[in-house]
Amino acid sequence: MLPNFRRKIAVVGGCREYTGAPYFSAISALKIGADLSHVFCTQDAAVVIKSYSPELIVHPILEESYNVRDEDRKSTSAKVVAEVDKWIERFDCLVIGPGLGRDPFLLGCVSDIMKHAKESNIPMVIDGDGLSLVTNSPDLVSDYPLAVLTPNVNEYKRLVQKVLQCEVNDDNGTKQLSSLAEGIGGVTILRKGGSDYISNGQTVSAVNLYGSPRRCGGQGDILSGSVAVFLSWAQQSDAVEKLGASPMVLGCIAGSVLLRKAASLAFESKRRSTLTTDIIEHLGTSMEEICPVA
Repeated sequence: MLPNFRRKIAVVGGCREYTGAPYFSAISALKIGADLSHVFCTQDAAVVIKSYSPELIVHPILEESYNVRDEDRKSTSAKVVAEVDKWIERFDCLVIGPGLGRDPFLLGCVSDIMKHAKESNIPMVIDGDGLSLVTNSPDLVSDYPLAVLTPNVNEYKRLVQKVLQCEVNDDNGTKQLSSLAEGIGGVTILRKGGSDYISNGQTVSAVNLYGSPRRCGGQGDILSGSVAVFLSWAQQSDAVEKLGASPMVLGCIAGSVLLRKAASLAFESKRRSTLTTDIIEHLGTSMEEICPVA
């Protein structure tokens, strides 16, 4: 039976170059059971993202450097953060980073948003360009157990180099992953790859379910939106609380399994022409296998 928890998810990301990533993340959250899904993006991205689906609530409030005069940057940044603050306590989880880009002013605004989310104890799933923020400033999530990082191979490499000051050691990969999560202060890390490995510094879990040989871009965005919903459900589950399990770890495991099931079904149907939108269309069927409706 589906969890009887009302969930509201927000994606912070999307700029003029990248509009697909925040859409994939936000619509995936809706497809698996979120009640509302918001996107906080730049003005240039807003109309495009709105055109993808009327189901999403889109806030065109983020700004990039080219659109802000130097003398107005401080006041503009304050307005952006204040606007997000009006909404932030309504959300059960934030997804930070899909399609965010690398504009310095925009990244600065998002850093402030992350600080406010941390102060408000809002869970965060950090992916894509949000991970570059964390790599450069680990203190944004350090000692914050409600943060989940979802790095790919290259993003994981940069995190290891920054935090552990060494290279990735796959011969002792699970121990290094645990050390990295502990080194950042007990965050949960979902290391994406052929198998997904999840650790909060105390335990290490693996998801080995085969997905799809077709690695089209955007699957990580599906994962981030899915993890956001699952971990917020897990946080409200009496069963999870009684087991003493980590909602963040369970959310990562469930999101990983769901994506792999959906990717496998999509590939069976579309083969080499499989796109991220095809995988999203199979989320419902895959969700039924994980969490059937009575």
